[in-house]
Amino acid sequence: MPWTMENYPSSLKNLDKAVRKKAIEISNTLIQDGYDESEAIPIATSQAKEWFSNATKKEREGFLQHATTSPSSTTSSNRPELLDRPLFVTANEEGNWVVQTEGAKQPAHVFNKKEDAVKRAKEIANNKQTQLIIHRKDDTVEEKINYEK
Repeated sequence: MPWTMENYPSSLKNLDKAVRKKAIEISNTLIQDGYDESEAIPIATSQAKEWFSNATKKEREGFLQHATTSPSSTTSSNRPELLDRPLFVTANEEGNWVVQTEGAKQPAHVFNKKEDAVKRAKEIANNKQTQLIIHRKDDTVEEKINYEK
């Protein structure tokens, strides 16, 4: 069962609300990607604190108002064969930037800004220890980053 702002691990209870929400979001994603809860919570907490320290007040407020903590409907935990596959950042037909695992039916995340998509994709690829391939709008490869061990 995914965690929410109403139902989350007790280790997150003393965190700032924005940090807690970000940690819940990251934890849910890590668990979707096959991480055990005991691994996901400390990773998510650390990343959420780092995000909070780097985010502007406006970004934090926007995140609290609009972001969701629930995982996407198509998860790699439903398709474990996707865990080792590369992750891509590409532009979609609407001009948004998507983060999607090779072979996945739907993107894991959709962003208005490429920089936001790249930031999230780097977190996921690093956690999954897989390759990240970042594309330009014309679909040519801009950068490849290898997070594999």
